[in-house]
Amino acid sequence: MTAAMTRRVFVGAAATGLMAGRSALAADGMAVPRSAGTESPRLPAPPLACDAHFHIIDPRFPTPEQSKPTDQNFASYRLLQKRIGTTRAVPVQPKYHRTDHTCLLDALRQLGANGRGIGVLHPDVTDAELKRLHEGGMRGLRFSVWNPADTVTTADMIEPLAKRIADFGWNVQLHMLGDQIVESSALLNRLPCQIVFDHMGRLPPKQGPDHPGFKVIADLMQKGKAWVKLAGAYLNTEIGGPEYPDATRIAQAFVRVAPERLVWGSDWPHVTEKHMPDDAVLFDLLGVWAGDEKTRQRILVDNPAKLYGFV
Repeated sequence: MTAAMTRRVFVGAAATGLMAGRSALAADGMAVPRSAGTESPRLPAPPLACDAHFHIIDPRFPTPEQSKPTDQNFASYRLLQKRIGTTRAVPVQPKYHRTDHTCLLDALRQLGANGRGIGVLHPDVTDAELKRLHEGGMRGLRFSVWNPADTVTTADMIEPLAKRIADFGWNVQLHMLGDQIVESSALLNRLPCQIVFDHMGRLPPKQGPDHPGFKVIADLMQKGKAWVKLAGAYLNTEIGGPEYPDATRIAQAFVRVAPERLVWGSDWPHVTEKHMPDDAVLFDLLGVWAGDEKTRQRILVDNPAKLYGFV
């Protein structure tokens, strides 16, 4: 079988997994909080596959928030891992816990060697605290600034903190909209550490890779300065699932540019969504995006090992 034929077979199998009706009564079914469906993915996870983007929200730990969700904790996430078959994990500090990392560090302790964390801090953080967080497994800082009305950090905090964390080998993870990425191009090019773009850069779905933000990201990837998280299909679509064709167009464009600079994330517990997606479908969607098993292996195993320092 030729390489092209193998690729078509692989993509066809992945697409079949998305299109086939998934029975809620499957013999191997497993209900997971904040996730629709119960079946396992059609494409099994390779050994040491990494979920590089999810959140642990647990009211047992300090928080100023009034809501007290009980179904988004570490125990619930373990059920998701068991269902989709991932091993390594990169929890990302949620807005719910602000800049208090007690919950995140607790998750990293339970994950052990299979966990790395992404935190949220302000520029007044002490060197001692950065060292403590590094020893606890933190490997980056997130700036979710796409919605100024609902943010823990601001864009003017990015560069000062990037300079503070560069010596630790941490990355700056950015949740920006496509237009914000274009506006921040000069800043992005002078940051002294690696950049990770959340949710495929949040490009306008109708424009996708034709939006100028795609070129900004692609140029940084090709310079070896940036990575992209293939996550949040439902954040990059106007058409919707289960195939998310507009999000798929964006993801496949990034695969063509630099498959060695991509990681995958579930985005569980899907806090933006009123109707929970099926995580097995989202996991199988990566097969369509990657196009072949070698590239899928790279995105799930090799790339996160390099980015986050898994050994």
